Amino acid sequence: MLPGDNKKALSILKAMKLSGTPLTSFAIQQRLRELGYEMSERTIRAYLLELDRAGFTQNLGRKGRTITPLGEQELSSANVIEKVGFLSAKIDNLTYLMDFDPNNRSGSVVINISIVSPKELLEHLPLIKAVFEKGYGMGSLVTLFAPGERISGMEIPADKVGIGTVCSITLNGVLLKYGIPVHSKFGGLLEVQGWKPLRFLEIIYYDSTTLDPLEIFIKSGMTDYIGAVKSGSGKIGASFRELPAQSKALVVDIGKKMEKVGLGAFVTIGLPGRPVLDVPVPDGRIGAIVIGGLNPIAILEECGCKTYSRALAGLVEYPRLFHYNELDELLKQYI
Repeated sequence: MLPGDNKKALSILKAMKLSGTPLTSFAIQQRLRELGYEMSERTIRAYLLELDRAGFTQNLGRKGRTITPLGEQELSSANVIEKVGFLSAKIDNLTYLMDFDPNNRSGSVVINISIVSPKELLEHLPLIKAVFEKGYGMGSLVTLFAPGERISGMEIPADKVGIGTVCSITLNGVLLKYGIPVHSKFGGLLEVQGWKPLRFLEIIYYDSTTLDPLEIFIKSGMTDYIGAVKSGSGKIGASFRELPAQSKALVVDIGKKMEKVGLGAFVTIGLPGRPVLDVPVPDGRIGAIVIGGLNPIAILEECGCKTYSRALAGLVEYPRLFHYNELDELLKQYI
């Protein structure tokens, strides 16, 4: 339980979390001002003593203090109500920030990052490739982050590698650049039979969750990628979009361009005002299903490999991406 005024204690923990390095009380005061909070250094020191006692911060002497794993857990739990809608806002922000142009194959794209043992990744690479080959991955491009490399505030551990897969939100960003607004409605668990999408078995709306839906389905053991790639019947991650009905012809054309540059496209694009796989679509809009970007990595979890994945992790420049078939040789240098 947080000591004293919850908001003040949370703001201090938040400042420390964002810093990523030990902070003195003076440095915390400066950080808080940057975040829009005014608090005296004396008050900060008083709260730090209480946070130390609760185990939420650790006193490192002259270096200052750092937030502990328990403190990070408390911060995450206490902020859960404030985070409702956070995922939708993050989707909108990354959609706006990315600037990939499929015509000249330049600019930034949105990626997911998964941290995994290079040995396990190489061992199960045939299954990962199968996900791409069967069309269950977002395009055909990936990227790799070396041990110790930092990306979007995340450092890859010394004994791991980070594999970046194209996030489906990249499609939103490209469409927006063409003047087409996209409403990302929900992420879901899509049942496939005979290699074709059949129906959504589970859905989580983006504006009512603090976590990416596919991350939840993967960690809950609800997927069946092995079945999907070996027999054509299984459960994979996908998401649902709504777009203006008048934009359909342009959307189809953009989808083809995205496929050509290896960034994937739509699974299905519906008709104006008509349901898509029994999902209702309002008049004046079309529904579309997009494959989940984390799908190629999710199959590792089914093989018993423990991974840490962050959807919508950040932006990378398109030239950093390469075809998934190149992973074999690149991974060998880390084993």
